[in-house]
Amino acid sequence: MIRSPLTLALLSLTLAACSPADPQQQVSRAITDGVLLPLYSAWNEADRQLAESSKAFCAGTQSIADARLAFASAQSTWAAVQPALLGPLAEGNRAWQIQFWPDKKNLVARQVEALINSKPELTPADLDKSSVVVQGLTAYEYLLFDPAIDLNNAEQKARYCPMIVAIGDHQQVLAADVMNSWQGEDGMAAQLKHFPNTRYAEAAEAVAELLRTHVSALDGLKKKLGTPLGRQTKGQPQPFQAEAWRSKASLANLAASLASAERIWLGAEHDGIQALLSSDQDELKQRINAAYSDTRQRLAAAQRPLGELLTDEAGRSELNALYDSLGALHRLHEVELARALGIQLGFNAHDGD
Repeated sequence: MIRSPLTLALLSLTLAACSPADPQQQVSRAITDGVLLPLYSAWNEADRQLAESSKAFCAGTQSIADARLAFASAQSTWAAVQPALLGPLAEGNRAWQIQFWPDKKNLVARQVEALINSKPELTPADLDKSSVVVQGLTAYEYLLFDPAIDLNNAEQKARYCPMIVAIGDHQQVLAADVMNSWQGEDGMAAQLKHFPNTRYAEAAEAVAELLRTHVSALDGLKKKLGTPLGRQTKGQPQPFQAEAWRSKASLANLAASLASAERIWLGAEHDGIQALLSSDQDELKQRINAAYSDTRQRLAAAQRPLGELLTDEAGRSELNALYDSLGALHRLHEVELARALGIQLGFNAHDGD
């Protein structure tokens, strides 16, 4: 029987639709739709609300308590995005515009004050042309939480509000720009789901980058805890090197990042990175699940802010146990999971810090 070219083409499409899907493409697609896009959407919405909050607070229609809550939401959703820091947000210096850390020389306070002194009527355009040190959430935190600033004082509020509004606007524009880069026909989400494309030749490359980002984020969590704990300074605590010491949200941020990392591992429907392990690798899967559980429970058990825990031996012991738990979780991903999946991780963004 002679088939027309059209019939052959339709038959080919039908067979392709019926053939088993690439497991790596399935996982990359599932993580994108079930985990990454919801994380980015929540972050984008939190920054939209932050911009609204900055204007409402400075107009006198919102309390400082509510302004701090809006900041906490923006900071938490940013922490949640960090295990998914790939593509547009990892490019163009964007992450530094959101958060400047570590701030070893108190540059945030110094540069915020210098900029306000030089431009008392600071505009969003002025901020956009300024250093990343003053553009992000770390500077916003300084303005809302630093004990040397009293925003209940009308004169101080008038002094700092132009920068509060400018940072809110900058974060909203940045988040919306990143979100737009994820959406659309050729956006980041599409590149993680359909192969080949201009970023990835095949699904295996996308999965490898997801794991590299994941491992780098876990290493970053170790650094965020280890730096104030003094793990790199012979056990001498450095409380002012904590990621969010002014707002006392350091451990809450760690928990938000850890929850996202675990979500990428598990998947929204048990279809995350773990789905790539075969049945004979169940023992590794169980050990990784147990490691997440251990770290999560240690974080949940912390009843005091990081800065307070650093002040006594019992607190430091608790933090050291948490650090060791994070280290075990990181090694499981960096060494055993990468080997099981045949992925070469290569350079780590935190190497050399």
